[in-house]
Amino acid sequence: MVLVVVVVLVVVVVVVVGGRVVVVLVVVVLGASVMVEGAAAVVVGSTASSPPQAAASRAPARSIRWTCMARTYPGGCHRGGVSAARSLRHDVLVVCPPGLEELVVGELIDLGAKRTRPHKGSVVTDLTTRQLYAANRHLRCATRVLVRVAGFTARTFADLERRLGEVDWSPWLSNEAQPTYRVTSRGSQLRHTGAIEERFAAALGTGHADGPGQLVVVRVSRDRFTISVDSSGAPLHERGWRQATAKAPLRESVAAALLLAAGWDPATPLVDPMCGSGTIPIEAALLAAGRAPGGGRDFAFRRWPCFEPGTWASVTATADSPVAPTPVILGADRDAGAVESARSNAERAGVADLVEFRQAPVSDLEAPGGGPGHLVTNPPWGGRLSPGGDLRNLYATLGTVAAGRLAGWGLGLLVADRVLARQVRPGLTESLHLDLGGQRATYLTGRLSGVS
Repeated sequence: MVLVVVVVLVVVVVVVVGGRVVVVLVVVVLGASVMVEGAAAVVVGSTASSPPQAAASRAPARSIRWTCMARTYPGGCHRGGVSAARSLRHDVLVVCPPGLEELVVGELIDLGAKRTRPHKGSVVTDLTTRQLYAANRHLRCATRVLVRVAGFTARTFADLERRLGEVDWSPWLSNEAQPTYRVTSRGSQLRHTGAIEERFAAALGTGHADGPGQLVVVRVSRDRFTISVDSSGAPLHERGWRQATAKAPLRESVAAALLLAAGWDPATPLVDPMCGSGTIPIEAALLAAGRAPGGGRDFAFRRWPCFEPGTWASVTATADSPVAPTPVILGADRDAGAVESARSNAERAGVADLVEFRQAPVSDLEAPGGGPGHLVTNPPWGGRLSPGGDLRNLYATLGTVAAGRLAGWGLGLLVADRVLARQVRPGLTESLHLDLGGQRATYLTGRLSGVS
């Protein structure tokens, strides 16, 4: 925001001319424009102030923001220079699968986040621009990272239209960008989400047909609007390498969470005897190789007008930090098609040399060298793959073989039926409670004692 300051100086000059005293008043007007870096300006001596009106960079409706979220940089990331922009803090909502909130908190703390507050399916935090970029690239358990850009109260559509005209979209949306909307409303006067979306579309415009997409998330609760822009683009669990899938594939973010929650040490072996399309072993290999899960994909924030290439370059310049020596990571499945899918996915992920895949039944499970390590797996669920089927024999076989051949190893088991899980190992700890596509699941962890 540009604040124009006018200073008026009155100078009294006394001159004696021809015996007469002449008083001359000299008025000097000094003007200056000052760039204000705050969310609002106060004009001294004014009994009332109102937000300045300025032309938007995208469309007439996209005017300079007056009401803004705390700590969000007013007017974009460019002002104040790169060093100032890197230290700015954005209000951020990190979305994740319900049940993984504490793991995401740990990841954010590792990235330098100072304040985190978990809610069901999300974590609220504040990040610098560099941390925002790094979160998209390095978070393993998250789904997307939203930046909150505005918040206000509106009880009528007229109020909503007026407040939308006060939001500065120029840092987030270029003239070419095509906004899409995800709107929810609960306990509010404005309940019709379609009508709310229409007001946003009228205020923001449609962009160009070939312009980049930009998701705008609108949450209305008790008449309070919270507006966010998605910095991620495609969901973060879409790493870019999984194109071949087996039945009931596990999200990459959930697979990474299973490894972290089990306490697996990436320097030790890992076995998944029912690997399907290889998601758990491949995520384990990425961890062991020290590779960023988002290292091979693009992000929405790179098309923001306020995108900082230098800051992004500093994030991507971080070298991989593989563990040494490289651990044995083994995936097996009795289905030949699943094994072939797993191998193809490992090739695309760039970890084919770190993972061994075999076509083999659970009964052929053998402990690789370098142990003890961890057995982490997502066995079939009765309602997931074989409705009405009796899976007790499969679970019992896994328990018998694992206890006899992997004694002392850590165990991680994702199940929908905890009774079935007792066939593998009784007394396991319930480490995670998940909601996966409407299906409740429990992640059980423990250690194999050598007694089936």
